[in-house]
Amino acid sequence: MTRIVLGVEYDGSGFFGWQWQTNLPSVQGELEKALSKVANHPITVICAGRTDTGVHALEQVVHFDVNVERELDAWLLGGNCNLPDAIRITWVKQAIGDFHARYSAIARLYRYVILNRPVKSALMGKQTTWCYHPLDAEVMNKAAQHLLGSHDFSSFRAQGCQSKSPVRIVHFVEVYRDGDQVIIEICANAFLHHMVRNIAGVLIDIGVGKQAEDWTLVLLAAKKRAVGGVTAPPYGLYLESVYYPDCYGISKHPAFNRLPEDAKRFN
Repeated sequence: MTRIVLGVEYDGSGFFGWQWQTNLPSVQGELEKALSKVANHPITVICAGRTDTGVHALEQVVHFDVNVERELDAWLLGGNCNLPDAIRITWVKQAIGDFHARYSAIARLYRYVILNRPVKSALMGKQTTWCYHPLDAEVMNKAAQHLLGSHDFSSFRAQGCQSKSPVRIVHFVEVYRDGDQVIIEICANAFLHHMVRNIAGVLIDIGVGKQAEDWTLVLLAAKKRAVGGVTAPPYGLYLESVYYPDCYGISKHPAFNRLPEDAKRFN
């Protein structure tokens, strides 16, 4: 068997999340169907991190095992020919060593994009979250810094989250304004279910002045989802990139240059 690794970009607004579902469109289902046509046998793919309904990816990392020989370009070109327009394979390579898209990942980088203007967008309604109240990005950024390090994120996890531990390590987080958009970038070793959307909801309430800057500290101490605020919509959320050890030869997003050296040992 040969293990193939893909970079995948998708607009999640037309799918019921990453994971395959009976009678519902999913990113995994479409990708497996397209790759199976190239392989001429059923393909099962494993991703770095499952995304929810409506969530996008700039670079999801995926692997699959295959027992037929194909040129790497065949997976790229043939796969894309069989995929809907909302999903694209952006790069392909053969796996090195014991690479696993999920378990070899050291860190994930997410981006949350908020359109902050009085009028909704006619073009980006499913690619951004709209907030018409003016947001103070500087205050949001200060509040976000309280999340750095290892914490119990129970106040920021979905009530149905199945993770055995609520503890995650946030390596860096930044909130900044770019024109009429306010962008949240957050990197952690892993994320709980709805963790980024819940963080975004909290920071939005802080940004519009509904809550104080130290509310993030209060919620971390509370360790209760019931006091954790509103879950922000999925449409502004993107899986931006995934970080792997150098030995696997996966190109790194420039933002990962900010990872502290000791963070590269976390799994």
